[in-house]
Amino acid sequence: MNTTVYCAVKFFESFLMSNENPSTEMRTETDSMGEVQVPRDAYYGAQTQRAVDNFPVSGWTMPPAMIRAMGRVKNACAIANRDLGKLTGSGKNPLTDAQVQSLIAATEEVIAGKLDSEFPIDVFQTGSGTSSNMNINEVISNRAIEIDGGDRMEETKSIHPNDHVNMGQSTNDTFPTAIHVAVASEIDNQLIPALRGLHQAFVEKAKQWDKIIKIGRTHLMDATPLRLGQEFGGFARQIELSISRAESAVTSVLELPVGGTAVGSGINTHPEFGARVAKVLADQTGIDFVEAVDHFEANAQRDGLVECHANLKAIASTLFNVSNNIRWLGSGPRCGFYEVALPTRQPGSSIMPGKVNPVMSESMMQLTARVMGNDQTITICGATGGQFQLNIMMPVMAQTTLESILLLANGTKAFNEFCVTEMKANEEKCESFVEQSLSMCTSLNPHIGYEKAAKLAKEAFASGKTIRELCEEQNILPPETLKEALDPWSMTEPQA
Repeated sequence: MNTTVYCAVKFFESFLMSNENPSTEMRTETDSMGEVQVPRDAYYGAQTQRAVDNFPVSGWTMPPAMIRAMGRVKNACAIANRDLGKLTGSGKNPLTDAQVQSLIAATEEVIAGKLDSEFPIDVFQTGSGTSSNMNINEVISNRAIEIDGGDRMEETKSIHPNDHVNMGQSTNDTFPTAIHVAVASEIDNQLIPALRGLHQAFVEKAKQWDKIIKIGRTHLMDATPLRLGQEFGGFARQIELSISRAESAVTSVLELPVGGTAVGSGINTHPEFGARVAKVLADQTGIDFVEAVDHFEANAQRDGLVECHANLKAIASTLFNVSNNIRWLGSGPRCGFYEVALPTRQPGSSIMPGKVNPVMSESMMQLTARVMGNDQTITICGATGGQFQLNIMMPVMAQTTLESILLLANGTKAFNEFCVTEMKANEEKCESFVEQSLSMCTSLNPHIGYEKAAKLAKEAFASGKTIRELCEEQNILPPETLKEALDPWSMTEPQA
């Protein structure tokens, strides 16, 4: 089961159990608003439980990639605060070196996905992501206490979620930082490799099919000949450009807001904090993250994420187009084009025996439509969600962008593996269309002019004859000249 779906199911199970089963074992936690009953074995605390109670909306919890990114950000913040001497300094409740190490170890468990079930809050929550930020603060705090040998049920937290885990931070700068880290990492680790694999598959098909001549189509109507390899070379170039767009999408989110704290001023944090956190994240991920040039812009606006998703939309548009073209090329097998034989994946009809459908193209077209729709969500959130020093639609921006990346990456891998690599060229079908095309007369233009060539095309259509047959019957050109002019191969390249 998909991890996101699994977490959603578990969320509703826990919600129903806590509300319908009075025997569920609970513990009492407190926050600044008072006492809250929390499932006894949960690592999260009072603020998380309040959010669970307040937002029983969709069952969509934060995507695993976002949880890991939040863990990475907390890990980098802990390392930066350790190296700056803040965690063990003279402030309120300084930690021991062992406690600091326990805190870092707890963040590493979040990064490793060991605590995914501890993040039950719905995506449709407080717009800054404060609920999710406190969720991870509480989880890391309690797990760190446990690692350090303490009792995580203790009333006064020796490793505190706000004072230590959230030191030098605000949700307003760390949550968007986590979004950028998650998005860039997923594009870099999942989407770009998938696109490269598809690009290579198309390059190989283009080389393999370069000698196969077929008819071109513009407006879905017969056009001049080209080679099947040229057509697939065009697909390869489309995907190559998509790779560049994916790389640009990563570039859009390299600046990190961390260090701006509440409004961009950096209140309650060290002047070097943002740069140090960005460097740790860059070193750990291999992605060139940097501190934001202007923290007021970085806290308030999500324009970089809007730009990032615009590139994802462009990639989706390309994948829709390519997969739809392949669907058309495989149409038939007897009454369509059938110039390419698509792999047989599954029965295609509950009533028509033997029917097989282009299911991989259809899957790709649906998921890319979803991504294009997601772009509208991101655009609205970016344009209308940012007022003054904060955007208040960040959780849904995170979920939506990561969903788009997941769909594009997984869809591309599946389309490549189950469709493109297994396609076969129908050389006989390709070549049979060439001689029948009325657009063969195009190459006669330099010899007899456009008007006379157009007249031949109309006559050929009315009579059912080919252009070549009519030219031979009417002695339009000398035999050798006609043969040269109507050579399909020569029509697939420029001529001097």
